[in-house]
Amino acid sequence: MKTRPLNTRLALIGAAALATLTLAACGDTEDASMEAEADTVEMPANEALEGLDETPVMDPQANSVESAPVTTTAPAAVAEEQEIEEASENAAANAAAAADAMIEE
Repeated sequence: MKTRPLNTRLALIGAAALATLTLAACGDTEDASMEAEADTVEMPANEALEGLDETPVMDPQANSVESAPVTTTAPAAVAEEQEIEEASENAAANAAAAADAMIEE
């Protein structure tokens, strides 16, 4: 079994120590469960709502049905998708032709 030279071993030990110290320096000593307690979450939300006296109102148009159907893609988008599909088919055909040409040679 071949052994490594002393300077290589020291370099590896130094790199491992540096990585360990770097990870330790990034750590936090605070308890993560403290940040998720109800007192720390609900208090800021309640403070943001202080001073609001308005009550919620019903939106009469919230449940209305639209008469015109909703289109999800515009005609331009459909044409663009067709162009992309044609380009990919052309690229595949060109690649197949190139592969056939290489086989023939």
